[in-house]
Amino acid sequence: MAVPIKIECVNLTKRYGEQVAVDQVSLEVNPGEILGFLGPNGAGKTTAIRMICGLLKPDEGQVLFNGLPLNEIPGGKSLLGVCPQENVHWERLTCLEQMVFMGEMYGLSHGESSSRSRELLNQLGLLPQSGKQARRLSGGMKRRLNIALALVHNPDVLILDEPEAGLDPQSRVLMREFIRAMAGSRTIILTTHDMDEAERLAQRVSIIDQGKILYTDSPANLKQSFGCDNLEDVFIRLTGKNLRT
Repeated sequence: MAVPIKIECVNLTKRYGEQVAVDQVSLEVNPGEILGFLGPNGAGKTTAIRMICGLLKPDEGQVLFNGLPLNEIPGGKSLLGVCPQENVHWERLTCLEQMVFMGEMYGLSHGESSSRSRELLNQLGLLPQSGKQARRLSGGMKRRLNIALALVHNPDVLILDEPEAGLDPQSRVLMREFIRAMAGSRTIILTTHDMDEAERLAQRVSIIDQGKILYTDSPANLKQSFGCDNLEDVFIRLTGKNLRT
């Protein structure tokens, strides 16, 4: 069973030469919370996410999981499930084969991995496709498969980078309900360009631009504070940019 974990980013900074991609970012994600992480292209959110995942070493600052750096937690990386923006899978393995393989890579027995894989494929509407090679799937099905792959080892923290990208309207509804159902059972960071998605799913949103966190609060409080009817107008007022561009 997943255990919700508190994530603390403390003064995270990353430079590329003279360019500061992430500038003294401090952020807390509460246990079991869905946090929407919003920013225009080039704002620094992908760099920040990579540091949170342990894929990129910060020049300054640290990321703590229940008060500890990831490398000080036994089997720490197994705490994380990551679904990147670009689909990553094995084209010539079936849905079930790659799910089971991924689970075994994280230390699950074959039986545990098979059972968990079938459960997730069913929840994401992919069980009828379980014997089909990934290259034969539609774009939306591949996206759902990537979500399932991120969850097969039952991580405590789930990081979703544009989870609804490439999905048709019916699949978007399925994905939102699936993500919403995980609220409270694990800690989730969600990046998105879809303000409606963020408002429907996230308890709080954090807006980043030019490497700095501008504001973090619930969607309702943000709209009230800035006198706006929707999150998109709040975002434009804070950054002077449209998130969709």
